[in-house]
Parts: sequence; C-alpha cells; structure tokens
Amino acid sequence: MIGYITLGSNDLNRGAKFYDGLFEEIGIKRLMDTSEFILWGSDLGNPGISITKPFNGEAATVGNGVMAAIALETPDQVDALYAKAIALGAKDEGPAGPRQDGFYAGYFRDLDGNKLNFFCLT
Repeated sequence: MIGYITLGSNDLNRGAKFYDGLFEEIGIKRLMDTSEFILWGSDLGNPGISITKPFNGEAATVGNGVMAAIALETPDQVDALYAKAIALGAKDEGPAGPRQDGFYAGYFRDLDGNKLNFFCLT
C-alpha cells in the first residue's frame, strides 16, 4: 500500500549523512537524489523513505502525531539500528525493547525532529 514516506528537512546535506549512515547498516541505499529530494530503499518496487525541502519554500516542521515505522526482521536488528540512530545524533523517544506481546520497537527523532521507529514482530 505505501510507496514511500516523505519527511521534511531544513538541511538535506545533514539529513543525507544521517540516513546514509543509518541505512547502510541494513543495506538500504539511495535510489533517487536531487537538490530537493532524496529517496532511500531496497529498490523502486518496494516502500522507501525520503527527505525533502518543503515545496512551498517554508521551513520544514514536525507533524504532531506523525511517525514513520521501519520494519526489521529481529530484535537484534532493532537494537543495532536504534543505537546507530542515537550515535548519529538522533534523540531518544523510547529505547529499543518489547512494547507489548509480539511487538519490539525503538523510537527516536531524526536531526530535524521527525519521529521514527524501528520495529519487528516477535
């Protein structure tokens, strides 16, 4: 259903370094790269995540209640990617761990304040 998620950024170069460093851990690469928009994913046939400068030219702001969730295979992957996000400068929004029966997740905000999580079903 979802083709890609777009997050606003006020500094594409800074955001690109963050997401390049984060996604290299799971073999995700840049699929599209322009001066206004960068998309990461495994291939164009699968969902991806992107950052962009807002089209209207205004500052990017964080959506209250908006979050992108990135599915992984194992709790170990969630732990590793959550830790990598924090090491790259993300802010903790709930450390990696079990949340409820069968759901394991770690929550963080990227360098622009966008909320994301890594999760897996256990």
